[in-house]
Amino acid sequence: MSKPSYVYVTYIETSAEKLWHALTDGDFTERYWFGHRIASAWKPGSPYRFTNVSEGRCTVDGHVITADPPRRLSYSWLNHKPEAAGEGTSRVTFDLEPHGKVVKLTVTHDELGEDGNTLRDISGGWPMVLSNLKSLLETGHVIEIVPPSCAGQNAA
Repeated sequence: MSKPSYVYVTYIETSAEKLWHALTDGDFTERYWFGHRIASAWKPGSPYRFTNVSEGRCTVDGHVITADPPRRLSYSWLNHKPEAAGEGTSRVTFDLEPHGKVVKLTVTHDELGEDGNTLRDISGGWPMVLSNLKSLLETGHVIEIVPPSCAGQNAA
């Protein structure tokens, strides 16, 4: 029996080079990934980590599996949320395919744990992150999305 997977496809009006930069530059990810900054040398085998800037803690980390700019990026994904404990490491792959003035971005998050906690989280998380990414690249600003984990913090 194969492990669960999640696939999200979107088209972004940008170049593959700009999209690659957006996926791998910490200053850029912090803008669309709800304050999470990514850092890595982006070489196969090198570590990477997402840090929640406001809390100063690592939320996800792993190792780069494939780095083929600006076509394909994949890395292992170890979520440090307590509810994801025991699900192990999964894999995220970004495939970038230029189509004229747009890039088809396919995000595949696979090798997910069978408990379903990570699948549940990413099924809500990836659409928000990728919508923000698309908006930022196309318009210069992110959209007003409050992630469910932050909704209570913004209540009056």
